[in-house]
Amino acid sequence: MASAFDPFVKYVRVTGERADGFVEFDFALGEPSLFAEMMLTRAAFEEFCAAQRVIRLDTGDAPGRAPCAARLADVLKAGPR
Repeated sequence: MASAFDPFVKYVRVTGERADGFVEFDFALGEPSLFAEMMLTRAAFEEFCAAQRVIRLDTGDAPGRAPCAARLADVLKAGPR
């Protein structure tokens, strides 16, 4: 039986840290596999996570990584076909 969708449960998965101080991450509401790719400065990211009371998926205390065939950043870096 599938668990109920809870939009008040929020998830974050860090996907990269840039040399200019920005943190790239996925933010999801209710379901970790449905996410938006976001980017904030380290300080803003920490504040965002605290304010949203997120579950960190990039740490050992979280459910498994959601499958994803391609990330938007990877597609953009590859350029046109």
